[in-house]
Amino acid sequence: MRSFLLFIFAVFLLGGISRAGETTENKEGEASGVFKPGKFVIEHVSDAFEWHIATFGETEISVPLPIILYSSDKGWNVFMSSRFNHSKDAYNGFRIEKEGPNEGKIVEINAGGEVVGLPIDLSITKTVAGIFVSVIVLLLIFLNIAKTAKRNVNQAPKGMQNLFEPVILFVRDDIAKPAIGEKRFEKFMPFLLTVFFFILINNILGLVPIFPFGANVTGNIGVTMVLALFTFFVTTFNTNKHYWKEIYNPDVPWWLKFPVPLMPIVELTGVITKPFVLMIRLFANMLAGHLIVTVFVSLIFIFAVKLGVAGGLGVSVISVLFSVFMLLLDVLVSFIQAYVFTLLSALYFGMASPDHH
Repeated sequence: MRSFLLFIFAVFLLGGISRAGETTENKEGEASGVFKPGKFVIEHVSDAFEWHIATFGETEISVPLPIILYSSDKGWNVFMSSRFNHSKDAYNGFRIEKEGPNEGKIVEINAGGEVVGLPIDLSITKTVAGIFVSVIVLLLIFLNIAKTAKRNVNQAPKGMQNLFEPVILFVRDDIAKPAIGEKRFEKFMPFLLTVFFFILINNILGLVPIFPFGANVTGNIGVTMVLALFTFFVTTFNTNKHYWKEIYNPDVPWWLKFPVPLMPIVELTGVITKPFVLMIRLFANMLAGHLIVTVFVSLIFIFAVKLGVAGGLGVSVISVLFSVFMLLLDVLVSFIQAYVFTLLSALYFGMASPDHH
C-alpha cells in the first residue's frame, strides 16, 4: 500500500514538473521544441518567489508569496509576487532578473529599465513558506502529544504519543546520553529533539509533491547553514577551560607548538570545519535526491526530442520506475540525515566539556 501511494505521488510529481518545464520555456519566448535539461533541473530544485502547483494548457496554477523589499530611494515595498506577472515582469521599479550575475534575484531598475542596485530582500520565498508549514505541522504534532501525556500520566502511551515516544527515547538514550554523558545530557535535549524532528519532518514533507508540501527546505544551503550555526553557538557557549586548553595549548610534544604552532592551528581549524561539514552534508544529501529525480524526468524530454514521441514514451517507463525507487530511498535518507546531524551535534556538545586529564 505504501509503495502504491508513493507511486501515485511520483506520477503527480512527474506530471507537474514536466508541465512546469514546458511553461517556463514558452514564457522565455524560446521554441516550444527546445528543451534545456540543465536549466530545467536547476529551476526545480532552487528557491522561488511563488509556489508553483501545476500547469493546464496555457493556465498556470501557482500561489503568490509576499515580496518584502527595502530600497534607500523607495523605502519599504510590500506586495505579492503575482504583481510581477501582471505588470510584464516589472512592478514599482523592481523586477526579477532572468540572466546575468543577479539571475533569480530582485533588482531595482530606473525608468529606462536599467539596473541601479539590489534592494534588501526579506521576501517570503518558497523555502521560507515551507519552513512555516513544517513548523505548523511540528506544533500540531507535539502539542497534541504533550496534551495526551499530561492527561494520561502513568498510563501506556496511545495514538500519536505511542508513535513518537519511541523516537524521543531513542534520541535520549542512544544519542544524547552516550555522546554527552549521563550528567550533562538533559540541558541539551530540547535542542537535539528540535533539530532532529525539524530536519526529519522537512525531509519527509519535501518528498510529498502536493501543496502545501514539496518544498526542498533542507536542500537549501541557507537553511542548513543556520542549523549548523546553531550547533556551533551552542557548542561554543557550553565549553569549559579544558576545552580551550586542548585547542590553544594541547598536551603534545613541544616541537608541534614551536616555532610554528601546528597543533593549535589544526585544532582551531577543526572548530570551524565541524559546523561547515554539518552544513554541507545535510544540504548535499537532500539536494541530491531531488536532482536525481528531475534528471530522470529530463531523460523523457531528451529522448522525445532525439527519437520522437515513441522514444519519450519508451524511456518514460524506466524514468518513472527509477524515480519511484529514488523516492523510496530518500525516505530512508531522510531518517539517516536527521540522525547523523543530531548525533554529530551531540558529539560536539560532549567534546566541548571534556574532563581534566
